[in-house]
Amino acid sequence: MTGLTGYHAGRVAKDIVARNCTDRARVFATKRWRSTVGEIDLIMRNGTQVVFVEVKKSGSFARAATQLQRSQMDRLVAAGSEFLASAPMGQLTDVRFDLALVNGIGDVQNIENAFDAG
Repeated sequence: MTGLTGYHAGRVAKDIVARNCTDRARVFATKRWRSTVGEIDLIMRNGTQVVFVEVKKSGSFARAATQLQRSQMDRLVAAGSEFLASAPMGQLTDVRFDLALVNGIGDVQNIENAFDAG
């Protein structure tokens, strides 16, 4: 998927994951949050915890999972740090980085704590 088709498929995948997360009692905070270093697809709240969610869509969960690269994880951590600068507890906020995979038929598989922010 490339160009405009890929862009719209990604937007739909983010909407599907946002609905899925709120169905599981998480509170939606924002979508497509932009920082100086990159974008975070979804930011949710699970009680006092902030959950940063990266969404990957492909024909299968396995293929979607391979799309997250180390350089992107580093950018997500840096962007998350910028987001936390305005949080009440700042960098002491309890956070988690999840990876949400969306397959070709719109099913969602969420991997909690998909990578270590350290």
